[in-house]
Amino acid sequence: MMVKQVTEGVSITVETFYQAAQSNPLNSEYLFAYRITIENLTSMPMKLLSRNWYIFDSNGAHREVEGEGVVGQQPIIEPSGSYQYVSACNLRTDMGKMHGSYTMENLYNKKTFKVNIPEFQLIAPFKDN
Repeated sequence: MMVKQVTEGVSITVETFYQAAQSNPLNSEYLFAYRITIENLTSMPMKLLSRNWYIFDSNGAHREVEGEGVVGQQPIIEPSGSYQYVSACNLRTDMGKMHGSYTMENLYNKKTFKVNIPEFQLIAPFKDN
C-alpha cells in the first residue's frame, strides 16, 4: 500500500510492510516497517529538522512520538532531490494507522515550515490456514 501527499512543495510518499518474522501475535506484538520518500519539488535546498508522529492502535490506544531528524539524521534535500529512509512501528493490535509532520528549514531564508505526512494504515495480512 502506498500513500502520497504534497505540502509546501514537498512530496511525501509512504509504503508499509508487515514484518511477520519480528511479530508475535500471541503476545499482541505486531511490527510494521514503512519506507518514506521525501522529494523536494521546490528550487530551495531544505533540511529536515524534526518529526512528529501520531500512532493509533485499533483498540483505541494512541501515542505521540517526537524527535530530531529521522533515523538519526537531519538530511539536507537539494532542489529536485529526494531522501528515502525505512523505519518501523510496533502495535499491540493487528491494525492501526499513523500520520504526522516534519519540520523543515528552508536553507536560503532560514524559515521553518511544516510538511504533512499523510495518514497511512498498518494492517497485518490475515493468514489462511
